[in-house]
Amino acid sequence: MPALRRPSLPAILLSIALAALIAGLLARLAARPDLAAPIWVAGVVPVLAALIVEIARSLWRGEVGLDIVAALSMSAALVFGESLAAAVVAVMYTGGSFLESYAEGRARHEMHALLARVPRRARRLTGETLEEVPLDAIVPGDRLLIRQGDVVPVDGHVASERAFLDTSALTGESLPVKLAHGDETMSGATNAGEAFELVATRRAEESTYAGIVRLVESAQASKAPMSRLADRWSVGFLAVTLALAGAAWALTGDPIRAVAVLVVATPCPLILAVPVALVAGLSRAAHFGVLIKGAKPLEAMAAVQTLILDKTGTLTDGRPRITAIEAEPGFAEDEVLRLAAALDQGSQHPVAQALVTEARRRGLALPLPRDLVERPGEGLIGTVEGRRAVVGGIGFVAGELGLGWIEAPAQAPGAVLVALGIEGRLAGWLVMADPLREDAREMLAALRGRGIARILLATGDRAAVAERVTEGLGLDGLRAELTPDRKVLTVLTERKNGPVMMVGDGVNDAPALAAADVGVAMGARGAAASAEAADVVLLVDRIDRLVSGIAVAQGALAIARQSVFVGIGLSLAGMIAAALGFLTPVEGALLQEAIDVAAILNALRALRITPPGEGAA
Repeated sequence: MPALRRPSLPAILLSIALAALIAGLLARLAARPDLAAPIWVAGVVPVLAALIVEIARSLWRGEVGLDIVAALSMSAALVFGESLAAAVVAVMYTGGSFLESYAEGRARHEMHALLARVPRRARRLTGETLEEVPLDAIVPGDRLLIRQGDVVPVDGHVASERAFLDTSALTGESLPVKLAHGDETMSGATNAGEAFELVATRRAEESTYAGIVRLVESAQASKAPMSRLADRWSVGFLAVTLALAGAAWALTGDPIRAVAVLVVATPCPLILAVPVALVAGLSRAAHFGVLIKGAKPLEAMAAVQTLILDKTGTLTDGRPRITAIEAEPGFAEDEVLRLAAALDQGSQHPVAQALVTEARRRGLALPLPRDLVERPGEGLIGTVEGRRAVVGGIGFVAGELGLGWIEAPAQAPGAVLVALGIEGRLAGWLVMADPLREDAREMLAALRGRGIARILLATGDRAAVAERVTEGLGLDGLRAELTPDRKVLTVLTERKNGPVMMVGDGVNDAPALAAADVGVAMGARGAAASAEAADVVLLVDRIDRLVSGIAVAQGALAIARQSVFVGIGLSLAGMIAAALGFLTPVEGALLQEAIDVAAILNALRALRITPPGEGAA
C-alpha cells in the first residue's frame, strides 16, 4: 500500500481559512454572531502569521511581492473589527498559494533521480576470486568484471582482448563502439557485448559520470531564479494601493475607508488568475505529450529566443536505419536484406535489430538461423536455409570468406557498412546511418514562426557527421565534438542573445539542460538523468511536440496577462469607489470575489488552447 502524502502548508492553510469562513457564516445564520467573529479571527491568524514569515524571508532576499498587500488588508480588517472581510481575503490568498504550489509540484514526483543510473556496486577480481564491493572501495589498479548490460562504474582501460560499448548516453554516438585491449573507456557507458575485464584508472568520485553529476548540480544551483509574473507588478500596485488608502483616511478621517480600499486592492486577479491560467496551460501541454515541471518553466518557455539542439535521439531518430542496399551479381536487394536479417535474429546488437525491424517492415519472411555463432562487436556466422552465411563488419566478413580485403563502396561520414557473405562469396552491402527525423525541417520552420530567433546544434558527435546530417536545415550555428562541460559553456554563451532552450536526451546533455533557461528532455527513450535535469519532458518520441508545447506556453501566458490587466483595472475602479465611501469592507471583499470569478473564468480559457496543426480536443 503506498504511503500517504503529507498535505502541503498551502493546502493546510487553505483548509483552515475555508473551514473558518464557512463555520463563521453558519454561526451567523444560526443567530450566534458572537461566535462568528472569533471563528473568523481564528481562521485568519495562522494565515496571516505564515504570510508575515514569508514576507520577512522575501524582504531578506531583497524581493518585494504582492503578499504585502494581502497582509495589510487582513491586518487592517482585524484591527478595525472587519473580521468577515479578513476571512474572505484569507481564503482568496490561500487559494492562490495552493494553486501555485500545485503548479510547481504536479510533475516532479514522476521523475527519476539523476543518480538512479549510477551503479552502486562493482565486481572486483582479486586473484581468482570475484567479489562484489561498493564503488567507494575501488581504487586505481583494481581489476573489474563488466558483464553484458552493466554500466561501467569507473573510468579505466580495457584489459580483455576487446570490448563493445554503447556510449550514446555519454557522447551522442548512436552506434556502439568497439574497443581493443588497452583502450580507455568512460564510466557511464553500457556494455553491449560479452563480459570483459576493466582496469580502473580513477576512483568513482573522480570518474566521468560523477563529473557529469556534479556539472548538473552546479548548473541547477547557478541558474538565475525567475520572478513570478504576479510579482513583476507588485511595487507599482503596492504604491497605488497605499496612496489611495492613505488619502481616503487622511481626507475623511474614517479608517474604515482605508480598510475597504485595502480589501478591494487584495490582488487576487494576480494571486488567483495567473496560477489558474498557468496550471491550465500545464494541463493542456500534457494533453499534447509535453510535461512541463511547473509554472516558472512555462513562463520561460514562452519567452525563449535561442534553441540549442542535441543531434542523436533529438534531431535524429537515435536508432540506425538502412539508407542503401547494394547487391552483388546473382542477389537481389531484398534477398540481401532477408538473409542478413535472418542471421541477425540471434543478436541483440542495435544494428542487427535494425536490420530485423526493416526486413519485417517490408514483409520479408525470415527463416530461423542454425548453428549460430556471434562474435560481439564483429558479426555472426550461421546457416540460413541450408547455406553458410556470415554478416558483420568488413574485416570480419572478409576474414570469414577467406578474402584478403574487400573493396567497400563509398560511404557518408557516420555511416556503417554491414557486409553479407553466402557460401564463401560476397552477397552484398547494407549501409546503416542515423538519419534526420522526418519532421525535423518542418519543426524548425514552425519554431522560427513561434519567435525563436537562433537555432544551433550542439553535439558530442564528429563534425563531419553533424554537418552531413544537418545539411540544408539552415541552422544558425553548429558545435561538434563537445564534452558535457563545453555544452554548458555553449548554453551560457548564447544567453547574451536572450533566454535559451536546450533539447537533449542523453546523460551528456543533462548539465546543459540544467544550465539552460528551459531544458527539454526527450523522455520517451532518453536517459533518466536528462529527464531529471530538464524543466520540460517530451513524453512521446516526437520532436514536433516541442512546437505544440511552446504554442501552449505562449497562449497560456497571454491569457494570464489578459486576466491581470482586466482584473487590476476592475480592482482600481473598486478601490476608487471604496475611497469615495461607496463600498464597505465586506462589500469590497464581495466585489473582489466577483472580479476574481471573472478573471478565473477568463484564465480557464487556457484549457482550450489548440496549437496550429493540432485538432481541438
